[in-house]
Amino acid sequence: MSDIRQFIAVMIVAALFVSWLGWRGYTVMALNETLREQSALADYPYPFRVLRVEGDTAVMSTLRSPRVDTARAMRELFPDLRRIPETSREFRRAEQEYARLQARASETVTASGSIRRVRWELDENWYYLNNMEARRTPGHAAPINPATGS
Repeated sequence: MSDIRQFIAVMIVAALFVSWLGWRGYTVMALNETLREQSALADYPYPFRVLRVEGDTAVMSTLRSPRVDTARAMRELFPDLRRIPETSREFRRAEQEYARLQARASETVTASGSIRRVRWELDENWYYLNNMEARRTPGHAAPINPATGS
């Protein structure tokens, strides 16, 4: 094979690869736009979003995980809940609303047709940015470290 043909073959493969990467990025952007169009999700203080797509699975962000339980996530999301016991009605309502909206975000993404499953991944970046903001705000309670859950 001549050098020119090899060059053309490599360029075609590279173009296909770049197109594939671009399409994956477009899919993530389109899914996130669909989530933002849902008023209940758009008005919530935590932005549920698709981080990436792996085949027919969307990897989405969440504030809770085995390392960070729902109660800690709710206290970080709603600082007023830090003074309220977990057994209170207000606290339970906040947890239920988070769970309802997380399920709605999942349903919205799977309704797109190209996504069959959702896998949730702890949004460490959100915690990091929230902790940075807490350091600039006097009187803010101690932030959560998602790596340790404390």
